[in-house]
Amino acid sequence: MPARLFLSSGDLIADRRYDFARDLQLRGDLPAAADLLQQAIELAPQFASAWFTLAEIRQELGQRDAAVEAFRRAREADPLDRHGAAVRLMHLGAEPLSAMPATYVQSLFDQYAPRFEHALLNDLHYRAPSLLFKAVLAARNAAKKPAFFKRGIDLGCGTGLGAAAFAKNVDRFIGIDLSPGMIEKARASNLYAELEVADMVAGLASKPDASADFLLAADAMVYVADIAPVLAEAQRVLASGGLLAFTTETHPGEGVILGAGLRYAHAAAHVRAALAAAGLKLALLRQASPRDESNIPVPGLVVVATKG
Repeated sequence: MPARLFLSSGDLIADRRYDFARDLQLRGDLPAAADLLQQAIELAPQFASAWFTLAEIRQELGQRDAAVEAFRRAREADPLDRHGAAVRLMHLGAEPLSAMPATYVQSLFDQYAPRFEHALLNDLHYRAPSLLFKAVLAARNAAKKPAFFKRGIDLGCGTGLGAAAFAKNVDRFIGIDLSPGMIEKARASNLYAELEVADMVAGLASKPDASADFLLAADAMVYVADIAPVLAEAQRVLASGGLLAFTTETHPGEGVILGAGLRYAHAAAHVRAALAAAGLKLALLRQASPRDESNIPVPGLVVVATKG
């Protein structure tokens, strides 16, 4: 997991009480930790990190209403919402499902970048790139077309694990990611001709019509509540016969939910409908787990779609 985000209160004593509270929290003494956080907040009422941590503790103690109030105070204290209080409020059902704050996602992955690959491969047994590679091969074989692409775009590229799986099959890759920290790691991989800091929709929107024949999004749609804008831009940017391949987490119900791992899960029927609405033709959709969570495979989908 990424390092814990800490936003100083500007008050040394309040910051120290926060540190002591975190120690108590990690040891499991939640009531004592909550008391110290309350003291820190009394000293610094706009202490976003203290409010957020207090909210987490209240939630763990089963005090939902108090947790909701504290998450809201954390967001008020930091309007950029770098802790992602809005995400926690959505998960608690206190606010309707909406897009994650971009600053939260960026902050999360900037912190995660130094140990991202180690955590994914060793702790979470990440397998999205290999699943996507096999799916693309299967789709191209079924269409009797070679699995080679001249112009590829890796959406939510991270450090380059997705591009690495397709390195011999894509002549020129552009990588797009919201996190500057991830982009710097991707740059060191030497897998990309170009790298851009942007979200997926903005990154695609800057590209000309029919300018790519392959789009990849490995474990990136899990941070997108509404995939329709991404798919619409993908359809525009893809050349005729071009291919889009992505993974997403899924669930047995309808539509989109925010799962226990604080990532969006898209029902299979929802994905099918969104692709059709975007004018993309579904070539392959498989149930497959892209990663583990607490050593349990996370339900997921591997999707390949084509234009024209």
